[in-house]
Amino acid sequence: MAELVGYTVKENVACLHMDDGKANAYGPSMIAALSSALDRAASEARATVIEGRAGVLCAGFDLKIIRGDDAAARDAMRQAGRELLCKSYLHPHPLVLACTGHALAAGALLLLTGDYRIGVHGEFKIGLNETSIGLSLPAFGLELARDRLHPQFLSAATVLGTVYTPEQALAAGYLDHLVSVDVLTSTAFDRARMLSALDADAVAATKRRLRQATMARAEAVTD
Repeated sequence: MAELVGYTVKENVACLHMDDGKANAYGPSMIAALSSALDRAASEARATVIEGRAGVLCAGFDLKIIRGDDAAARDAMRQAGRELLCKSYLHPHPLVLACTGHALAAGALLLLTGDYRIGVHGEFKIGLNETSIGLSLPAFGLELARDRLHPQFLSAATVLGTVYTPEQALAAGYLDHLVSVDVLTSTAFDRARMLSALDADAVAATKRRLRQATMARAEAVTD
């Protein structure tokens, strides 16, 4: 099997490149690969970039499993996916998300875990479209949205499953910056390299304190 998550370190920046050759679906193998790469980055770098393949960051959970008959496999994937999003949200270093295109459902949640999110101009879809495909957002996903999206967009983005263009996603709070696709990788790397100069212990402690309330709210709700 081809490597699902490429990994390199340069100038104290770990670069994680998700590429399954398709939609970068959050299946068990992709979740495990990205989780392992984040662990490695935490010990080998001072800032981290996650980017997708051309045209797509991540299109969400593997729907074959989500809609399949194996309840145990479905529950295991959801739990592993939640743990990965928590790990990304609390990653001890500055985390830059390079949104290479579409980011839907769990892919949009991954975008919300980043400390700085850079997208590209183009005909791409970004959003939590779960309710439009017959799924409900779990508590952790809702709390991530509550934490990172601008309040006036929250209900439309979650309850109504609104999907946004990159420009609209910037206004809603999914993204912090937009660039042309040809400079996305270099812009994300430069931002991460700049952020790597921050004090590592201070970043980790501040991030935990800032985000512990979101984690507590999510833990208090039974899905």
